[in-house]
Order: sequence, then structure tokens, then C-alpha cells
Amino acid sequence: MIELGKVQSLNVVKMTDFGVYLGTEEDKVLLPKKQVPEDIEVGDALEVFIYRDSSDRLIATTNRPKILLGQIAELTVSQTSKIGAFLNWGLEKDLLLPFKEQTTHVQEGDTCLVALYIDKSNRLAATMRVYDYLSCDSPYVKDSAVEGTVIEVNPDFGVYLAIDNKYFGMVPKNEVYRTFHIGEKVYGRVSKVREDKKLSVSLKQKAYIQMDEDSKIIYDTMQQNGGSLPFTDKASPEVIKEYFKMSKNAFKRAVGRLLKEGKIEIKEACIVLKK
Repeated sequence: MIELGKVQSLNVVKMTDFGVYLGTEEDKVLLPKKQVPEDIEVGDALEVFIYRDSSDRLIATTNRPKILLGQIAELTVSQTSKIGAFLNWGLEKDLLLPFKEQTTHVQEGDTCLVALYIDKSNRLAATMRVYDYLSCDSPYVKDSAVEGTVIEVNPDFGVYLAIDNKYFGMVPKNEVYRTFHIGEKVYGRVSKVREDKKLSVSLKQKAYIQMDEDSKIIYDTMQQNGGSLPFTDKASPEVIKEYFKMSKNAFKRAVGRLLKEGKIEIKEACIVLKK
């Protein structure tokens, strides 16, 4: 059986001036002449990828695309049109990413993370909705360092990631302190491996390391602002988040560190650097 979107080994059943047919007499596909190896004969097996040509006919190629059916890969936009974007996937005919399968607007030259699927018209197409293509069988354990690509931002739950462009990961809502964008690369550590094997990811270091980093951010900001902050550690979480992109608890820990080190003073309505 000839399978669209897959690499498979097929036998030569017929030779012509314009190529060879692979498969069986009842179910065969053309491999164009320019891709036919020398000295090929009827009965020989060839490993080929099956897709559709510009006339929408099944066709074989010995070239290997950058993505196979059901897989996820990063592909570059070669051009855009009224029906969507076309992606370079290593074959002569570019791969369509329909508008309805785009989770953010893409332009020529952009790189986007997509999965390969077969649409309702039995054509190969790309989708940026890769959630259902991600695996939960990752090799990572708690505190493993990971890299992920943002695939969705949900205000109610958090930021969904494709770890290594392959595994499911999520930054929980309570750890999201800045704006994230689809396709953005993020680096963090596994804070929890859930029962379903999905990964919860923290973009912060362990508390004692993060406290050092947060303290430096606050200290540097105060220096840039003339040596003070216009609020104390009693400020609202919203003010702290807007100012430093960190939680109130993280802010209080970092301020406590600076206070202990004798670098700051907390006054009634502000925090100042010690001279």
C-alpha cells in the first residue's frame, strides 16, 4: 500500500521514458526520470517519500523531506499568499501552512514549529497546532535543564511549550510574569514530572540562586533610578510584577537579602541605597 507522507520501500514494476513506476500493478506511483538511479531494473526496491505534485497527483521522490507525517519540525516560510504560507521542507514543491492552521501571523523568512498532517482533501499540509503531536515520554526528571518553544499562551493555565520540539511542557500560570510570544525559545528547569508524564517547567532557578539574581536586578535598577525605588516591600503584587516581572514573594526575599547585606534601607514609602 502506498502511504502519503511517509518514507517506504517500493519495488519497480514498470519502466518508461519519463521515469519508473513503483509499487504494484494495481497500486503504483511515478518516480520521475531525473531521480531514477542508474542501472535500475524491474523488481529492484527503492526507498522513497510519497507526496503530491503541482497537479495534485501522488508522486515519489528519493529526496528526504525535513518532516514526515505526524512529526514536528521547524521550517522556514519561503513565501506567503492569500491562502496561507508556504514552507521550505526540502522538496521541489513547498508545503502549505493554511491560515486556519496558523496560531500567529507568519511572514517570509520566519521560522515556525509545525506538524505534518493530511487535510480533508487528502493533501499534505502543515499546522502550528502541534499540541496533540507532542510526546509525554521524555527522558527528563525534576531539576533537568530544558529548552522549549512556546506553542500557546493560555491566560487561565499558563504557557504551553514543546520541549526539544518534541515533548509536552508547561509553565504554570503562577510562574508567568512577563509576556510570551508563539515561537519564542525559553530556557528553564523541570519543576515537576506530572503523573501523566507531562513536564511542569519553571523559568526560575532554585530559590537560593534565584534570590541572588533577583537581588542584583533590584540593586541595579535602584542605581539606574538615582538610588531609590518609589515603593517598599509592602507594594501590591501588580506593582512589583509590572516593575520587575517577579512575584511579590520573590521580591521580598531579594529585598531581605539586600537588607541583610547592608546595601539598602527601607523607609516609610520607598527603598533607598545605603551610602
